[in-house]
Amino acid sequence: MGTAISLDLADDLPAATLHELAERTFDWMREVDARFSTYRDDSEVCRLGRGELPLAEASGDLRAVLERCADLWTSTDGFFDAYATGRLDPSGYVKGWAAQVASDRLAAAGAPNHCVNAGGDVRVRGRTAAGEPWRIGVRHPWDPSATCLVLTGTDLAVATSGVYERGHHVVDPRRGAPATGLRSVTVVGPDLGEADAYATAAVAMGEPGITWLDRLPAPWQHAVVTDDARLLHSRTLPTTP
Repeated sequence: MGTAISLDLADDLPAATLHELAERTFDWMREVDARFSTYRDDSEVCRLGRGELPLAEASGDLRAVLERCADLWTSTDGFFDAYATGRLDPSGYVKGWAAQVASDRLAAAGAPNHCVNAGGDVRVRGRTAAGEPWRIGVRHPWDPSATCLVLTGTDLAVATSGVYERGHHVVDPRRGAPATGLRSVTVVGPDLGEADAYATAAVAMGEPGITWLDRLPAPWQHAVVTDDARLLHSRTLPTTP
């Protein structure tokens, strides 16, 4: 899906077990790519979008994702829209969802200490191999070699939507034009798919997205960098120096 996946397994398990868990995780991500990538003409998403695949014949995963996207459209006042670009593209939810599923499977398989990173959408559980909480850097939106925040925790889903690589590419579905006002939005909470969608929706809202994020109930938290370089974040955001 045009992004890189990395995995850190921190449990003291036999090397063969760690290798098998890693292979299962990457096999799952390849399956997601084959099914949901908008870069592959033969993916389920592309075939469904072109009308070549009836929804009733789509996989259970695709139907479940589309149902969740519909729910998120409602809960974000229409700003998370899988059709915002004029064609079916649920990528703003799928990347985080896929990493969340991978993390859930690792925990169920006896590897509760890990970090799954899907192109900057990060799900951490437990602790590092050194026994420390995980540290997640949020990229500085003007300096790719620096961070603007570092988050710390043992059970965090961290999703960031930004315009620093592809410009203002997130579409405001109400205007049908690229949204402006927010350079970067990071959402932290218990579920990475939902965090990914919330971050995308807030960028699509522009500056009003800041007020919308402020209204999200606990345990959701956020950090925002505006186009004019203001950094705003929840008071309880788990930051570290």
